[in-house]
Amino acid sequence: MEEAKGAPVQELIDTVSKISSISDYRCTVRKEYCNLARRLKLLIPMFEEIRDSKEPIPEESLKALVSLKEALESAKELLRFGSEGSKIFMVLEREQVVSKFHEVTANLEQALSGISFEKLDITDEVKEQVELVLSQFRRAKGRADATDAELYEDLVSLYNKSTDAATDPAVLRRLAEKLQLMQIDDLTQESLALHEMVTASSADPGESIEKMSMLLKKIKDFVQTENPDLTATHGKSLPSSCSGQISTDGNHKSPVIPDDFRCPISLELMNDPVIVSTGQTYERSCIEKWLEAGHGTCPKTQQTLSSQALTPNYVLRSLIAQWCESNGIEPPKRPSSSRPSKTASSCSPAERTNIEILLNKLRSGSHEDQRNAAGEIRLLAKRNADNRVAIAEAGAIPLLVNLLATPDSRTQEHAVTALLNLSICEDNKSSIINSGAVPGIVYVLKRGSMEARENAAATLFSLSVVDENKVTIGASGAIPPLVTLLSEGTQRGKKDAATALFNLCIYQGNKGKAVRAGVVPTLMRLLTEPGGGMVDEALAILAILASHPEGKAAIGSSEAVPVLVEVIGNGSPRNRENAAAVLVHLCAGDQHHLAEAQELGVMGPLVDLAQNGTDRGKRKAAQLLERMGRFIEQQQQQQALVQAQAQAQAQAQPQAHTHTHTHTESPHTQLSTLMNAVDG
Repeated sequence: MEEAKGAPVQELIDTVSKISSISDYRCTVRKEYCNLARRLKLLIPMFEEIRDSKEPIPEESLKALVSLKEALESAKELLRFGSEGSKIFMVLEREQVVSKFHEVTANLEQALSGISFEKLDITDEVKEQVELVLSQFRRAKGRADATDAELYEDLVSLYNKSTDAATDPAVLRRLAEKLQLMQIDDLTQESLALHEMVTASSADPGESIEKMSMLLKKIKDFVQTENPDLTATHGKSLPSSCSGQISTDGNHKSPVIPDDFRCPISLELMNDPVIVSTGQTYERSCIEKWLEAGHGTCPKTQQTLSSQALTPNYVLRSLIAQWCESNGIEPPKRPSSSRPSKTASSCSPAERTNIEILLNKLRSGSHEDQRNAAGEIRLLAKRNADNRVAIAEAGAIPLLVNLLATPDSRTQEHAVTALLNLSICEDNKSSIINSGAVPGIVYVLKRGSMEARENAAATLFSLSVVDENKVTIGASGAIPPLVTLLSEGTQRGKKDAATALFNLCIYQGNKGKAVRAGVVPTLMRLLTEPGGGMVDEALAILAILASHPEGKAAIGSSEAVPVLVEVIGNGSPRNRENAAAVLVHLCAGDQHHLAEAQELGVMGPLVDLAQNGTDRGKRKAAQLLERMGRFIEQQQQQQALVQAQAQAQAQAQPQAHTHTHTHTESPHTQLSTLMNAVDG
């Protein structure tokens, strides 16, 4: 019986949890929809107490819960449309949208009213909370916020114009700004939302949706004309320093996927991001379907593609994996593609013969032949993909690995750089790892020339995009020499080391190794070096390490709070976000850091970040402001208690002077006096 009761109640909890994960409602419905979602979240304690109760649910209440489940499903679809639906539709069809909202609200109120709360085994506090929600639903029936009359009139006038009719640019600008359609990303999402409506109408959209699509085209043409250099943000290949990671928050159930990590076509988290010839990034399967349909342009920029080659975006894939790991989400699996992978090179017989000659020189005992051959293979591997495949097929990788330990520094440099160039080919990564190259690469990282060390770090980064290789490389002792290079290398060497460390520390087991290797003091120095140019990289790595206990302790003991507060106030959007993420971890359960941040004036910058930062930056700022608020409240309570104690002592002293003998109060009397003073 308990299982029969628990299943439907758990479904209610799951539905409300899904509702809680919906966010970023369209501006025209934001207030009503946010209120609705907030009220529905308040029902979760009731559902949990019913689920955990040993008492059976009365029949009429069970029927009401079934009705409530249906009403919640309708509410979920309504809220999802409010988050993902067409902005233009919501303004032009405001009456229809409001009518649906009232219908859903009425169904929720009716279902809740059918539950006999007095017959359920739930606490009085939960009953009061549900009754409050019920009264709010009743007040919300038939009530709607005023619409933006100017926005509606502008849209209607444009909607009713003929296609060729001239349109006032001021009207288009107002529409683009009020509808928040000023970026390519926003315009693309609006286009997709209208496309979804076409799909839902069984490919018979009707005149109204067609006219809305034409209206959107006018706005898009205006925006692109006004901003000819405008490009989408989330299609760019991100540098490793601009990580999008979100640290784990115990109370944040469904993290919002950063736009950077969504495919512009599907708007889903990318598993296999690839770059097209225009420089834009897409999910491989989505862009392949686009190309197979006969399109020869980039979906986002509409530029003609110079080729249909797809290049894996390794950096973005690593950033996505790190974000997933930070949020407790299963990282995207590297696709085991069913399409035939390119295992054969299209090199000519003459080119293959030349490669074989070079390999024979690598095998010779002549140091000069080995140096020259390694140098030529380095250049050939850099030139194109066909060469990389042919060189690996000919058996060059084990021979190059053997040269990593050569005493000739120039040969060593050629060998490690050739391996770097060969590792660009996906299939070659496993061949390099399987040939036992990692210890040799680490040896070069420790002992080689500066250029060889830089290229060794870059090779480790390239190999570490494969998740299992992160473990292998971390266990090989690579992290301490990477930290050394980060500290003492050239600018390029520092960048290469930071990129490799960032990628390796995505794996939890490598974070402690990096901390024990002394990376935190080095990162703190790079953060404060004037003109050092490593702030982005340093903050990105600190944001990863802060989620590890050893990382948090090391950052906390390195006087990081003043630097973090400074960045939150004056840094770039991504750096402010990362600095806030680090501070969230430092202040978790540590009032010392909270007090220090408060004294340094962090409240103002946090309020600004909560209003104007990136999506993740806003969330981190909100968390810090909440903790800061609780901390200030505790401080005020302690001060009030101290003041009350002082008052009580001051009142007791005159009384003591009026007596000729000493009177000692009992502990109970002292406590009563103190509490009376506090009450007073």
